[in-house]
Amino acid sequence: MLSSELIEKQIIGRLRVDNPWWTENEVPRYYSDMHPRLYLDIFYPLVVDTEIRRAIILMGPRRVGKTVMLYHTIQKLIADGVSPRNIIYISVETPIYNKILLEHLFNLAKQALGKADSREQFFVFFDEIQYLKDWEINLKSLVDTYRNIKFIASGSAAAELKKRSNESGAGRFTDFNLPPLTFYEYIHLKDYGQLMHPVMMEWYSGHVPCSTTIDIAKLNKLFIDYINYGGYPEVVFSERIQENPGQFIRHDIIDKVLLRDLPSLYGITDVQELNSLFTMIAYHSGSQFSFEGLSRDSGVKKETLRKYIQYLEAAFLVKKIRRADDTAKAYKREMLFKLYLTNPSLRCALFQPIDENDDALGNMVETAVYAQWIPRDANIAYANWNEGNKKQGEVDIVGINEARQKPDWAVEVKWTDKPFANPSSELKSLETFMKTNGLTHALVTTISETGKKDMPYGCLQFMPVACYAYTVGENTLKATKMTYGL
Repeated sequence: MLSSELIEKQIIGRLRVDNPWWTENEVPRYYSDMHPRLYLDIFYPLVVDTEIRRAIILMGPRRVGKTVMLYHTIQKLIADGVSPRNIIYISVETPIYNKILLEHLFNLAKQALGKADSREQFFVFFDEIQYLKDWEINLKSLVDTYRNIKFIASGSAAAELKKRSNESGAGRFTDFNLPPLTFYEYIHLKDYGQLMHPVMMEWYSGHVPCSTTIDIAKLNKLFIDYINYGGYPEVVFSERIQENPGQFIRHDIIDKVLLRDLPSLYGITDVQELNSLFTMIAYHSGSQFSFEGLSRDSGVKKETLRKYIQYLEAAFLVKKIRRADDTAKAYKREMLFKLYLTNPSLRCALFQPIDENDDALGNMVETAVYAQWIPRDANIAYANWNEGNKKQGEVDIVGINEARQKPDWAVEVKWTDKPFANPSSELKSLETFMKTNGLTHALVTTISETGKKDMPYGCLQFMPVACYAYTVGENTLKATKMTYGL
């Protein structure tokens, strides 16, 4: 066995390799050349706010750019005058750091810098922190002990991190969720912002801002590309990866999450069973499920299914959307629900890219729209009714007013222009829902049509679904800024 002295010497050597700015005064070119996520402008002010003694916990699924955001943050710190030798980056999943406490790693980093006894201010980044057992206790202790140091941690098991953050880090941690790329970010990272321009849409007694496009054909092509490849920054900018996205996503995301992250966190023994279930959900993303049906089709027991879906949500791979009735009230017994991939491009990686003629396009368009809403943790549901004397009907997205437990708004997601041409026959369910709940306005998406139609039961606003996804993604970014008071 290696002596503790030799192990520490190797750790210090690894720390020097992982922190090249200690000698080069800049982050590696690979990271500095990458486009920063738009969420960096929200994350960075939280990092440099040293008045409040809180660690920042950057959460999100694998490969959405958390590590890159940490490097871009380090780059900005250096540009803003922070000494590169006062910035420490530690990737906790590195094998040589296995089971070593965060404080010991921090002290070894200071030793490597020749600042073992220094009381200077440092910015310390712990990447993939979930690989250290009891990380939350370790990190809270650091925050309490070192008052002049800002600690930033990242991790991929979002729900589990948040749970432990809430339990052990009350008053000491600030959670920050980084979602997959929104369509709004995708457009701007690809430098197609010139396609869009803001407009005001009539909504109830006033107007609300939204975006439209000067070239709907081009925007629709980009929207389908986004569905296939747009959730992961590395895929967006690499034609080589786009030629075989399955290899990249299966190896770096699905395999690591399903075969390593979730089993280690939750003690799952039958990973093949979990993998098969996820594959089935991914293929049918946007479909309505029941535990009975899923159990029958997958061969997994119902109670195990419930746990697996919770685990997949914890890994930010899927989102379960509850079903409401025609009055937007939840059913007393949860018999049916929908499951959506949080990132539509997961499906492409597992199977094949879709095009305008693919039978799955409708569900994947809906999945892409929900992907814009999911990061906001909004109180949304889908309405579906077919009980008693009620004629069957469904509305795709319903916004629930928590105080009144009534719907505030409704959206019907369509990848067709038929409802615009003939709303009376194509939107019967939406009409029923609006009448039942006293809604005077609703939104319907299309492929290319824009406009307003006054119906006997209320006003219908029509908008291309790509414009709607862009608008929701933009509003999600704005809502995140407001959450952190920016």
